[in-house]
Amino acid sequence: MTTGVRRRMGVEERRQQLIGVALELFSRRSPDEVSIDEIASAAGISRPLVYHYFPGKLSLYEAALQRASDDLAARFVEPHEGPLGARLLRVMRRYFDFVEEHGPGFSALMRGGPAVGSSTTNALVDSVRQAAYVQILSHLGVTDPPARLELVVRSWISLAESTALIWLDGRRIPRRELESQLVNDLAALVAVSAAYDEEMAALLRSMVEDEPADGPFADLAGRLVALAS
Repeated sequence: MTTGVRRRMGVEERRQQLIGVALELFSRRSPDEVSIDEIASAAGISRPLVYHYFPGKLSLYEAALQRASDDLAARFVEPHEGPLGARLLRVMRRYFDFVEEHGPGFSALMRGGPAVGSSTTNALVDSVRQAAYVQILSHLGVTDPPARLELVVRSWISLAESTALIWLDGRRIPRRELESQLVNDLAALVAVSAAYDEEMAALLRSMVEDEPADGPFADLAGRLVALAS
């Protein structure tokens, strides 16, 4: 019988392993509930060795958060092909995939956790919001957004965050319905703003002009017409 020999990891390889292990644990439970001992055990190393790579749980949490924020920001990237409503729906599905995969960690980040309030955490959260903002503007075909559009898109991003947090508390509404609702929420916010501004009205017309009959925007219009009648 031969005995397996544990392979020594390089410094960066070990750091990345610890980040991955920590992110997995933080995704299942609030970071406040995860100890360095648990992280060390899951990584198959000693507690002192964890401190060799990270000075404390806060620094490891911030490193895991950096990886998670990069992942979340990437989920807003979508090829500019096909109707806008379908594109945004695919983005929302990937967004809720992330929320579901990292539920407790997502909640801890948005509601309060060991690194909340630190400059690093705030910068990471803001970077995700900014990435989402830039991507949505790109899909709308706008490079220099007027004040009303900036307000609409940033408000919608905040709405998506709060919707995801509320959904995690019991998941009482089917996820697919919420994804569609959020896509339509963006259209509704633009529509309300369009009532006060011709530039926003022109944007609204461009959003729906190529929308197919089975697309989310057309579905919303049909539901509203049915309610009115």
